[in-house]
Amino acid sequence: MEPAESAGELYVSYKPLLFSLAYRMLGSVMDAEDIVQEAFLYVNETKLDHVQNMKSYLCKLVTHRCIDRLRSASKQREVYVGPWLPEPLIADRDPDGEPSRSYLHKESLSTAYLLLLQQLSWTERAVFLLREVLQYEYDEIADIVGKSSTNCRQIFHRAKRAVSGLPDPRDGQPSAAPPARGGPHPSQEQTGDLIERFVQALTTGNVGKLLDILSADAMLYSDGGGKVTAAVRPVQSAERISRFFEGLMAKLPEAFSYRLADVNGQPGIVCYSGKQPVNVISFHIREDRVHGIYIVVNPDKLKHVL
Repeated sequence: MEPAESAGELYVSYKPLLFSLAYRMLGSVMDAEDIVQEAFLYVNETKLDHVQNMKSYLCKLVTHRCIDRLRSASKQREVYVGPWLPEPLIADRDPDGEPSRSYLHKESLSTAYLLLLQQLSWTERAVFLLREVLQYEYDEIADIVGKSSTNCRQIFHRAKRAVSGLPDPRDGQPSAAPPARGGPHPSQEQTGDLIERFVQALTTGNVGKLLDILSADAMLYSDGGGKVTAAVRPVQSAERISRFFEGLMAKLPEAFSYRLADVNGQPGIVCYSGKQPVNVISFHIREDRVHGIYIVVNPDKLKHVL
């Protein structure tokens, strides 16, 4: 370790990067925070004079810990009740684009994108994120994941085809999930305006206005994890989603409230019963329409939400 870099300085310099990597790997805010803390504790307690590149070394520690965590949780995922969605990451707006937050405000943080990453194997996910999001060279990625640079290049291109929703020439099958980047990507302002129109349509019970906002083939995913009532299958089409929300709004408690917030780098909604968060809603917007709605109601995934 370079003498000028104390444990505290390393933490300040690399925590945003490492959290960004871990969260995208796992889809869990709490697990990502735990793994980053574990990595820094290890560095603080271990003699690392042999380490030449601390940034790559920390990424390697975090990547391996993420793969271990995914491997141990794979059985739980197999028996998960209903759709699985990532834990929502709630963040304040950062209009000045501070470098410390730059890793957290990219399209690759969106719920739709994270769901596409779930299609990849653990190693594919690591290689893809290190190259596509963090801009690592193949030689660096090879050292982190323990494979040759040529192999990493092949893994990356296969993963990129899968995430783009394009067919892989070796199997001829398209991605199961819709591409996260199809169509023109709206600005934060356009997305925020559309979400405000969405909320207004819901709170006023204006079904016609809601139908105008939703694409005809929109999909709604609700993650209750078997802990609370949620739709165990995706809800498809604008009309069915409108009926779903009509039923939902009719059952709201008197102490219901909501606030607009950045959810996974995009405008979203946090809903409360009293002071308790009860769900977080994020969206996939394309061509000025809502194409995907993601509702996390699993209380285990809302423990970190304020």
